[in-house]
Amino acid sequence: MPTDKLAKEMISSGLRAVITCVDPQQLPVNFAGREFNPQFLAELPAHVHPCGERGEFHTFAFDGPMFANAVNIEVGEFVERDGFGYADVLPVAQHEATLGV
Repeated sequence: MPTDKLAKEMISSGLRAVITCVDPQQLPVNFAGREFNPQFLAELPAHVHPCGERGEFHTFAFDGPMFANAVNIEVGEFVERDGFGYADVLPVAQHEATLGV
C-alpha cells in the first residue's frame, strides 16, 4: 500500500498520535507538538514521507483501536536540542482530564 494512503487509513481507523520530534533540516520545527491528523498530512512539504519513515518526524501514539484506553496527555514545552525540535508529551491524571485541566 502506498504510504500516503496508509497514513490516511491509520488516521481514519482511529489512531491518534502527536508529533514529538522533528528534524528541522527536513520539516519546520513548528510541526512538533501537532497531532498526526488529516490537516497535518495536508500541510506536509512534498518531500516529507507521510509516515516519517526517513526520520523527518517521530510520534507518540496515545489512542487507537489497539488501545484498551486512551493515554491522557497534554503537549508541554518545546525545545531545540542537538539539531532537533522536541515537544514534551506529559501524562494527565485521569481526574485532571475529567475536570478539563
